[in-house]
Amino acid sequence: MLAAVKQQLGVAPNLFRLIANSPAALEGYVGLSAALNKGALPAPTRERIALAVAEINGCDYCLSAHTYLGKNIAKLDDAEIAANRAGSSTDPRADAAVRFADKVVRQRGHVSEDDVGAVKAAGYDDAQVIEIVLHVALNTLTNYVNEVAKTDIDFPVVTARKAA
Repeated sequence: MLAAVKQQLGVAPNLFRLIANSPAALEGYVGLSAALNKGALPAPTRERIALAVAEINGCDYCLSAHTYLGKNIAKLDDAEIAANRAGSSTDPRADAAVRFADKVVRQRGHVSEDDVGAVKAAGYDDAQVIEIVLHVALNTLTNYVNEVAKTDIDFPVVTARKAA
């Protein structure tokens, strides 16, 4: 499984090497990640959510990784990355998704009908709302794993401003 990750990305980031200590955990993580990558949310939105979640959870490893991926893969500019880290977006539609993701994290899933209504009003359907929640969960998982393990950062280092 780790060889497949390395083949896909060109390298095996420290996160994957860490999770590979448990083949079952690696299989589960890679499986959910791959499934969500085929979902309805575009890569830039997924990276925006990852940046917001990493900032809230104070995970420097994930913030560093997703800043790198956001710039180099999703083509997010510095202003957008700063907005994402603050729980918003300069793109009006993406802003609704990032704000909703921010609320899901901060309120530990206990969002209101109005919160769900706001993201739907921006054009997100039920499937996309579920995917936003699952991206929050997936990123929270990696935030926690990296914080527990104190994973060595193998991307240009970005430090979280605060932990929630």
